Amino acid sequence: MKKTLFKRILVGFAFSPNLKANIFTSLRLAYSLEANLFFVHVGKKTVAKEKTFGEILKDSPVKPNLTKVIWEEGSPVPTILKMCDKNKIDLLLLGAVQRENVLKFYVGSIARKITRKAPCSVLLLIKPSVEEVPSKHVVVNALNEAHTEKTITAAFEFSFLIDIPNITLVGEISQSKVNITADDDESLKKVTEIKEGIKNEEKNRYDEILLKIPDALKENKKIQSQSIFGARGYSIGHYAKVVRADLLVINSEVRRSSFISRIFPKDLENILSELPTDTLIIKN
Repeated sequence: MKKTLFKRILVGFAFSPNLKANIFTSLRLAYSLEANLFFVHVGKKTVAKEKTFGEILKDSPVKPNLTKVIWEEGSPVPTILKMCDKNKIDLLLLGAVQRENVLKFYVGSIARKITRKAPCSVLLLIKPSVEEVPSKHVVVNALNEAHTEKTITAAFEFSFLIDIPNITLVGEISQSKVNITADDDESLKKVTEIKEGIKNEEKNRYDEILLKIPDALKENKKIQSQSIFGARGYSIGHYAKVVRADLLVINSEVRRSSFISRIFPKDLENILSELPTDTLIIKN
């Protein structure tokens, strides 16, 4: 089955201790996805930098269809975004750290700004490696929203191409849907019944979406679903961390116009503030 979603990948890189791991991980991914790969360094091009980068590329055991290296001077955020537009990028790869209290080149507020404004899907890598480490489990956002079906389909396609055997669909459910205080046995029983009813409705919704996924993408996959009551963004991130998922796939931020939605932290903020694992954000 041919790839249709990620044809052109751009990698923003800096000359950090993780450079080789980031390059090798990017090359393996582009090779698996049969994608063209664009490397972008925002900073001055020097003979030493070019030599270092070239030697790492030469050492890689895999070679994508097309690899292009771009050197640009300027501010990281607008430059990376401009390169995404100019090269019609489908997927942007950025190195990241799990907590925002450590700031390097493409992490912290810089990665957050790029992720929010990117015109394409974004893959945040927190554990790149020189040696290939097979991914075993992907957790996928299954919120009841307009773009969720597209996100789930993208997750299955991605998992198919890089051979991830386990997929779990996770739906986050607001506690406000259970508007009863469990202060005695009777009310606790009622809350339990309401939650079970909601979970059954959600399970039926997941099953309907799965029926639309091409059979070839589901072959040899262990597929599960899970509904969680809790804060959006935080709950699925926590779940991915607990089950030690190798990849979390989520929708890009849903636009909201209400005053209340602008006061409280948004879903994507909860994910970006403490990345539980490598995170793929599908652009709607």
